[in-house]
Amino acid sequence: MPNPVLTVLAGEPVWPPPVWLMRQAGRYLPEYRALRAKAGSFLELAMTPALAAEITLQPIRRFGFDAAILFSDILILPWALGWGLDYREGEGPILPRFRSELDLCKLDPTRLQTGTAPIMETVDRSRGALAPETALIGFAGSPFTVACYMVEGGGSKEHAEIRLMAHREPDLLDRLIDILTASTADYLSGQIAAGAQVAMLFDSWAGVLSPLLFERFVTAPTRRIVDELRRRHPETPIIGFPRLAGARVGAYAAATGVNAVALDTGADLKLTFPTIPPQVATQGNLDPMALVAGGLALEREARRVLKAARGRPHIFNLGHGVVPQTPIEHVADLLRLVRGA
Repeated sequence: MPNPVLTVLAGEPVWPPPVWLMRQAGRYLPEYRALRAKAGSFLELAMTPALAAEITLQPIRRFGFDAAILFSDILILPWALGWGLDYREGEGPILPRFRSELDLCKLDPTRLQTGTAPIMETVDRSRGALAPETALIGFAGSPFTVACYMVEGGGSKEHAEIRLMAHREPDLLDRLIDILTASTADYLSGQIAAGAQVAMLFDSWAGVLSPLLFERFVTAPTRRIVDELRRRHPETPIIGFPRLAGARVGAYAAATGVNAVALDTGADLKLTFPTIPPQVATQGNLDPMALVAGGLALEREARRVLKAARGRPHIFNLGHGVVPQTPIEHVADLLRLVRGA
């Protein structure tokens, strides 16, 4: 049986469209919460292959999505390079703040293979447990978004520190981005070699930059990663997610060479689709809060996406990740809506 996600990523429309959800493995699932309670820290959970593979597979068993996505975190990469990382309940990730040339010396790409070996085992275990018709998606954070967390020391609303660095010390940020770009290509290549059939780049904070800075710190590094992965794994499709990029999405898709571009909740599909090159597939962009609301609100929003996407290569997904308060019965309702289209 052909894999519908891979068919779409090859540029061929499939109807009804294949469906998976960002953060489909997570806190809204009781089986995840039970495993999380036993595991201790989040980092221990993500870095224990047997547990991480089990979490990767949980939503496939429950809902039968057309793709599984590796259970991990975008900040595993800088952690593997030697950067500090802690997860505090209710606070999210906490990292040392990147500030100077001296901090560049703390990043050691020679540690990457050893540091990410458990992730590769998780990929291998997950692929071995999945049916051929279910794709396995590997992923990494894009260099700019990972740099955001390193410069800000964690999450941020305004991202003022990294925006100031981009203006005041662009060469320093360039050097950080260069290290992250090369390491991200190596990291994703390792996931592909271990069994991932798709690579996805999450650039969650791409949209905080001005157009000139977006080109320098988002588009150009993504293009370098895509080129390197194409050289090593020419058959593996790549999805880019430049969240909050707005009207720049089409130019991003054309300039980076990704096989598909994921669209956030704010994208008006009727306006955005014409800007995207015809050979580039799309993914998205249901509002996660519509999934929480359920009922007629969910049906209206899902049908909006389906109507706009009909006739083009599209993967049904959210515009961001599943939130913890999502009722699991609403996820089942959504799958019935999409697959009954």
